[in-house]
Amino acid sequence: MSDLVARTGRHQQRYENGCRLVAGCIPFRYRDSEEIRNDDSAKILEVLMINSTSGPGLLFPKGGWENDETVEEAAVREAIEEAGVRGELMDLLGHYQFKSKTHQDEFSPEGLCKAAMFALFVNEELESWPEQSTRQRSWLTIPDAVESCRHPWMREALEDGFCKWHAERLEDQK
Repeated sequence: MSDLVARTGRHQQRYENGCRLVAGCIPFRYRDSEEIRNDDSAKILEVLMINSTSGPGLLFPKGGWENDETVEEAAVREAIEEAGVRGELMDLLGHYQFKSKTHQDEFSPEGLCKAAMFALFVNEELESWPEQSTRQRSWLTIPDAVESCRHPWMREALEDGFCKWHAERLEDQK
């Protein structure tokens, strides 16, 4: 059982112009290739996804940004609560709008959401975490992750946000 507890309820949620504000991340790591080489090209980039509790497909950790935390703190909290990972929160990948069927309320009757998504370099996988009884973690290559995304906006965050950011980061390191 995890000592950490997931936040619940909607009383601290942030809203802006009828949109529920959400924070999340694309957790990533580098895995050594089976081929033994000493250069960075032997590293395989993987992203961490979690199962959806409401249907098929995989998700990146994300959830409501609450009014007692920064958007960065919310993204880190969601990674711990939903995926059981900690790491270095890196750059903002972008803002993505979507409609939630399960989160319609008096402040967002249409279920509109705006997600701030970050890159998170994972350096610790927790053995226990708040949502481990309902969430399974899966490390995937980018092509497998693209295929597995439950929501089009998450696929866009991965392809147009994370992949472009990662390519620019590699270019800057040369």
